[in-house]
Amino acid sequence: MLTEPSPRTMRLSLPLLLLLLGAWAIPEGLGDRAPLTATAPQLDDEEKYSAHMPAHLRCDACRAVAYQMWQHLAKAEAKLHTPQGRQELSESVYTDVLDRSCSQTWQDYGVQEVNKLKRLTGPGLSDGPQPSVSVMITGGPWPTRLSTTCLHYLGEFGEDHIYEAYQQGQGALKALLCEGPQGACSEKAPVTRAEL
Repeated sequence: MLTEPSPRTMRLSLPLLLLLLGAWAIPEGLGDRAPLTATAPQLDDEEKYSAHMPAHLRCDACRAVAYQMWQHLAKAEAKLHTPQGRQELSESVYTDVLDRSCSQTWQDYGVQEVNKLKRLTGPGLSDGPQPSVSVMITGGPWPTRLSTTCLHYLGEFGEDHIYEAYQQGQGALKALLCEGPQGACSEKAPVTRAEL
């Protein structure tokens, strides 16, 4: 049995119809441009199932960790700001702040395909123009991998050394964690034995 749409349904549909007709009638409107499309990146088995950060995403992961450590330390120092100027954090405070930076949810990070390359994306990782439409895969293994990467750097460099680099500037912190001959962003980043 077919029923006629209610007048209320008709009223709700009319503005949508007018909007679509108006866009079609506008010269150089939607009709002259290619349609915008986006597809989710196709993840390989390592990207889907490995417990470790895939090698091609380690530099991005390191930069994300450096950014988050910087942000957390800067917020903690801002709370201590006095009229006399900037105060240093005590060892117990910066140790706690760095631990919290690693144990956060990392929910704003994910994988996106940019120029046919898979990249980790999120706060602190923008490297210039981004595609107008894109799909980012978040959740899944990425938060755990980022947290593990962060904790790895805390263990490798120590909170004291990381805080000293932070005090020298954001570039110094990123250089400590990510650059140098063994850094994740170096030309010849090593593969650790645990992954072999």
